[in-house]
Amino acid sequence: MSNPQQLRYSKEHEWLSAAEDGVSTVGITEHAANALGDVVFVQLPAVGDSVTAGETCGELESTKSVSDLYSPVSGEITEVNEDVVGDPSLVNSAPFEGGWLFKVRVTDEPGDLLSADEYAAFAGA
Repeated sequence: MSNPQQLRYSKEHEWLSAAEDGVSTVGITEHAANALGDVVFVQLPAVGDSVTAGETCGELESTKSVSDLYSPVSGEITEVNEDVVGDPSLVNSAPFEGGWLFKVRVTDEPGDLLSADEYAAFAGA
């Protein structure tokens, strides 16, 4: 399992890109995707919704279970990945590329996000 070094990670297994014009991209990690198994349904927040760091903002349903999706930062949703809504398996096949989940205009970023190496140690990789 490789975690891209340029991303930051939450203990709920989400990743966050560096902000571009105040907007960051969010997805789940390869570790989380593997633990879930085959993702068959994705419920994402809507464009314009406000999300709060550490709070539930959606769900991922797999053949094994249903898991909550947490926002790693606070802000306003600016875009959702409609490709993932139509083809949830992208979460498994490309968690760091085509399987991203949503973009958020960040208003507050918690200080407890992990580096790639810190996340790997946390996740037991």
